[in-house]
Amino acid sequence: MARLDAVRMASAALIALRIRKLATSTQRINQFRTNPTATRFSAVSVSPVSSPPPCPFCELPLERILVENIEGVVIRDSFPVSPGHTLVIPRRHIRSFFELNDEERPALLALLNEAKRKLDAEFQPAGYNIGINDGAAAGQTIGHLHIHLIPRFEGDQVDPRGGVRWIFPGKADYWTNRVPAGEA
Repeated sequence: MARLDAVRMASAALIALRIRKLATSTQRINQFRTNPTATRFSAVSVSPVSSPPPCPFCELPLERILVENIEGVVIRDSFPVSPGHTLVIPRRHIRSFFELNDEERPALLALLNEAKRKLDAEFQPAGYNIGINDGAAAGQTIGHLHIHLIPRFEGDQVDPRGGVRWIFPGKADYWTNRVPAGEA
């Protein structure tokens, strides 16, 4: 009986902790919605002397946000490569996926799953490409991490095999009769 009471007390404490975290998260989200002068993201402060151009993901209008949680938002890409091309973006201004902390990473992956569910319902794609251009050498053009969720449809490419491997066309096709690199 004492063990059961201890389990109940521990469960109650855990539930209370989760409720406090949820309340704090809700307060932070509501702050962004009710105070138009508040920054939507935890962007780094910029010196007025040499200000880089503003980050387009740090100044998102509320109407662009499709889904959100405490750590990130989901929007449609402004330059879609397919119908429904979507971006998952952390609220905190960081450049790289590898800068995500232990709270942000699962929260962004949860947004990715939610965005996929919505795309499935709206567009019924046959598949997806999920990608991150991490760094200028990888093609990143906006210095704020964002995850691309690109719906794919039957017939949108003649031969879609290889997917993201086509960033290096000479190395993409590994399924035909060619000699692997280093074995020639």
